[in-house]
Amino acid sequence: QVQLVEAGGGLVQAGGSLRLSCAASGRIFSSYTMGWFRQAPGKDREFVAAISRSGSSTDYADSVKGRFTISRDNAKNTVYLQMNSLKPEDTAVYYCATHNYGTIRYAASNYDYWGPGTQVTVSS
Repeated sequence: QVQLVEAGGGLVQAGGSLRLSCAASGRIFSSYTMGWFRQAPGKDREFVAAISRSGSSTDYADSVKGRFTISRDNAKNTVYLQMNSLKPEDTAVYYCATHNYGTIRYAASNYDYWGPGTQVTVSS
């Protein structure tokens, strides 16, 4: 069992930055691939970014590439999402999630554990 808790959401103006964090407890954090997803009102949950167990591999949705950076600190059992140049269309509830496959996965159905989410609102 893995417990995840996100933090760092809030209200920011367009062009601003936020840093989300996700603290994990339970099984060995370094054995899990981590991902960030988001869900806007009336829309499906969508993949944002993911990072491999060691942190050596990352991938991003095209919509955030070049603006968001995912990272992890296995010593602190924490994964981060640095979000720069935020746009109003980035407004959503952001979730961290995890699975123990060896490769980065993009479908929400591949992830076994989820945090409760943190709201990010970008004003224009």
